[in-house]
Parts: sequence; structure tokens; C-alpha cells
Amino acid sequence: MTLTKNQILYIEDVIRTCLRDKFLNYKPESNNMPFHYRLLGKDRMVLYSFIHSLNTAFGTSIFEPVAVALAQLRFKDAKRSATAGNQISEEAHKVIQTIMNGLITGKKEPNKAEEIEAIREVCNKGKLNTVKPPKVDVLVVSHDNSIFLFDIKTAKPNIGNFKEFKRTLLEWVATVLAQNPDAKINTCIAIPYNPYEPKPYERWTMKGLLDLDYELKVADEFWNFLGGEGSYDELLDCFERVGIELRPEIDEYFSKFK
Repeated sequence: MTLTKNQILYIEDVIRTCLRDKFLNYKPESNNMPFHYRLLGKDRMVLYSFIHSLNTAFGTSIFEPVAVALAQLRFKDAKRSATAGNQISEEAHKVIQTIMNGLITGKKEPNKAEEIEAIREVCNKGKLNTVKPPKVDVLVVSHDNSIFLFDIKTAKPNIGNFKEFKRTLLEWVATVLAQNPDAKINTCIAIPYNPYEPKPYERWTMKGLLDLDYELKVADEFWNFLGGEGSYDELLDCFERVGIELRPEIDEYFSKFK
């Protein structure tokens, strides 16, 4: 077993609390859908709407605290909703734009190691401008002081947004290096599960913008990196146990809409 008993208890409590909070605060959409209701039943339509609403809550209410709980035993530090920094040098801004231009036009292949070193060279050159990049969903620091910043995305992120995702990863690098030019910094997109399983995740959709070996972790790659080999499967077991435990509450909640 990879996870400790305390980790399992904590993770299951996070899942349990998230679901119960959703039951207390969820208000079904008021849209009248008479054809759907008569064909499928209002309770099934409410369930569909509930699942869609729950998906939006998974990131902050479950995935982030669970990721930190997994990482705390293997890493020197782990926190959620962190700030990478608030300053980027003018020259670093220019380098980031040059990198983005090269990737968008297809003139350059993504290479995260080279991109980091290019930003490092100019991280304190020129005026330091105050910026407000997106919060880091999960930040972990290894025992050799390597920093890993994760941006957790939905299982099927909008491909059109990947230019902004890439820019965010580069800006996080620049803000960290502006504070500590020698920092060992890694920034990465995390996808909590693979919706295409058992087929491989469709990484090709991100090819050309992300360095897939260093800027993307999907499903077990992400969870096992944080908690150790086997963490992903044990995490799924936690969800299953809580689902079985709360099934009477779930059934009772949706029975009100029949």
C-alpha cells in the first residue's frame, strides 16, 4: 500500500464533504425541458445537471487538496492555490513572446529546458514589472529544492486555450526566476484522468505548444508523481468506497425529483 491510513481517511473525508456540500447547496437548473422530462424522467435530468455541476467543483474541492495530501509525505513542501511570484523583467517578457511566436507559427518545436534557460538568462534584466499571473493550483518542492508548479485542467481542456496555458507556464517560470535566478523550476499542466481510457490520452492535440515530456502529466503520471507508484489506483479505490458508503444518501437525494 502506497498511501498511509491517515492519508486515506483524509482523502475520503474530502470526497465525502465535497459531495454532501454539493447536496446542500445545489439548486437544479430551472429550465423547463418537458420533452426530456417525459422521455427520461426529471430525476435523471437532475442527475445529469448535478454531475455537470459537480465536475466544476472537483478541481478546487477535491483534486487540489487531495494532491497536496499525497505530496506531503514525499516532498519537502506542498501547498495549493499558491502564488508563483508577482514580478517579471522586461527582457523576460520579450523572451516569452519570442518563444510563443515561434511555437504558434510552427517555426520552433517546444523544448522546456531551452525555454527555461532562455528566460533565466534575462530574468533580472531591464525593469521588473509587477504582474498577476494565474494562481498555481498545486506547488510542491522536492528535497533537493526542485520546484514543481501544476495547473490542473479538466480532462478535455479546450484546445483553443492552450496558447494561454503555455504562456502561463512560461510566466510562472519568469516570476520564480525573478526572485531566485538559480531556482530549479518546473511548470506543468496536469490532467486528473484519461477520458479516452483504455486508449492513450490524445496528446497530439497539444503537440507544437507543450513539451509533452516535461509539461504534461495525465492520470497516473500526475498522481503517482505526487504520492508514489500505485497512488492513482488507491485514489480511485477511495472514491469507490465513499460512493458505496453514500449511495443511500445519493439515492434519497435524487428520489425527491421523481
